[in-house]
Amino acid sequence: MDRNRDASEPAGLIDLLGDWSSAEGPLYRRLTEALVRAVRSGDLRTGDLLPSERRLADALSVSRATVVAAYDALRGSGLAETRRGSGTRVSGGTAAHRVPADGRVRGGQATAVIQRLVAQPPNLISLGQAAEAGGPDLAEALLHLVREDLPGLLTDAGYHPAGLPALRAAIAAHHTAHGLPTEPEEVVVTTGATQAVTLSTRLLLGRGSTAVVESPGWPGCLDVLRAAGSRLVGVGLDSDGIRIDGLAAALAEHRPALLYVMPTYHNPTGTLMSAGRRRRVAELAAEHGVTVLEDSAHAAALAPGQAPPPIAANPAGATVLTVGSLAKAVWGGLRIGWIRAPRDTVDRLARLKALDDLGSPVLDQALAARLLPALPALAPERDRILRERLATMTRLLAERLPDWRWREPHGGSVLWIRLPPGTDARIYAQVALRHGAEVIPGATMDPTGAHDHYIRVPHSFAPETSAELADRLTAAWASLPRGGAR
Repeated sequence: MDRNRDASEPAGLIDLLGDWSSAEGPLYRRLTEALVRAVRSGDLRTGDLLPSERRLADALSVSRATVVAAYDALRGSGLAETRRGSGTRVSGGTAAHRVPADGRVRGGQATAVIQRLVAQPPNLISLGQAAEAGGPDLAEALLHLVREDLPGLLTDAGYHPAGLPALRAAIAAHHTAHGLPTEPEEVVVTTGATQAVTLSTRLLLGRGSTAVVESPGWPGCLDVLRAAGSRLVGVGLDSDGIRIDGLAAALAEHRPALLYVMPTYHNPTGTLMSAGRRRRVAELAAEHGVTVLEDSAHAAALAPGQAPPPIAANPAGATVLTVGSLAKAVWGGLRIGWIRAPRDTVDRLARLKALDDLGSPVLDQALAARLLPALPALAPERDRILRERLATMTRLLAERLPDWRWREPHGGSVLWIRLPPGTDARIYAQVALRHGAEVIPGATMDPTGAHDHYIRVPHSFAPETSAELADRLTAAWASLPRGGAR
C-alpha cells in the first residue's frame, strides 16, 4: 500500500481529509466534519485504524485537545470506537457506504488541490496555480475575431471533433517551426492540456497497466493516469531531465504501456530536458516498444530555438504523442490544447473527443488560430516579465526565509524549494492554509517519501501578490513547531 494512503499513518489520513482546515468554525468541528465525510464516502472503511491523538495532532499542527474532541464526536456519532490497547477504529456499526462517483481518484494525490480549485475559497493565495492574467494581445485578437471572422464562423455547424481546420493548420505550422514537421491531419484539438492527457491515457492505458513517470511530478496529471487504472512507477531527474539509468531499468523491469514526461520546463522542478536526453528517451522507448506521452504545455510560449525540438522529432522510431496548450503562453481561461500524433492515432483520439464533447468551442479555437502564429514575437517580452517576477520572488524569500533553498529553474513559472532538514512539508502546508496560502507539499508529487521536505512555489504572481504571499508564508513558518515535527 502507498504509505500516503494508510489511514493509520497521519500522512495517509491527512490526504483523505483534504482541505479541512480552511472550513468555517472551531478547529475541532472542522476536523470532525472532515472525518465524517471520509467515513461516509468510504475513504475510511470499517475497521480502519486511526492515528493516535498525539501523532495526528503533531501532523496537523493543532493541539491534542482538538483531535481528542474530534475523535469524541466521531465516537458519539457511532462512526468510531476505541478499545484499550488497540486504538481508535472506524466502527463496524457505521452507516458508511460508497457514494456515487465524486471526482476523487482512489490512491490519488491531487484531491485537495482540485477541491480548492472547485471551491475557490476567498482570500486564499493558491500555490497550486501558476497561471497569469490575459494580456492586451488577447483582447486585441478577440476584437479582430469579432469584426473579421465571426460572420463566417456563424455559418458553420460548429462540430469539429478533431479541431477547427484553421487551428489544426496553425498548430501544425507551429510544430514545424519548432523542429517537428507536422501536417494538420496529425493534430487533434482538445479543451486544454488536461483533456489532452486524459484522452491519451484513455486510449493507451487500461486497468492494471503500468505507466513510467518522472518523480516528482504534478499530482493533477499523475492522478489522470491513476484514474485510468494504471500503476505508476517513478524515475528521478537530474539537471538534464529524467535519468537514463533509472528509465532503462524501469522499462526493462515493468514493461509499461506508457512513458509520461514533461521535457520542457518540468513541473515542479523547472528542468529543461537536453537534446541528447530527448534523443536517448526516444531510443529507449523504441527499443522497449513503449509509447511516449510528452507534455509540452510550456513550449507554446517559446520562440523557435529556445528549447530543443520535441522528443517526437527524434528519428528513433518511437511512437510519441506530443501535448501542447495555450494556457501558459496566452491565458489559462483560453481552454485550448492539442495532441500531435500519428494519423491513425489522431483518428482514434478524435472519436474519443467526440464522445466527450463533440469538439471544443469554435470561437475559442478561432481565437487560438489567430494568436498562435504571433506567439514567437511575444516570447521576448514574456521572458522579461517572468525573469523580473522570478527575481522579485527569490529576493523576498531570501530576505524573509533564509533557511529555504532552491535551484534557479531553467524556465517555467515555479520554484522547487527544499525546506530545512527534518521539516515535513505536509505539516507546513496545514499551517500555511490557516494563514491563507495553499502550499503544495512534495509528498503529493512523489509518494515515495523522497521529497517530503520540498514545496512548490509559483513565481509568476504580480509583485504585490508576491509580497503578500511572502508575508503569509513567513507567518506560517514562524508559527510552525520548530523542526516541523515529523
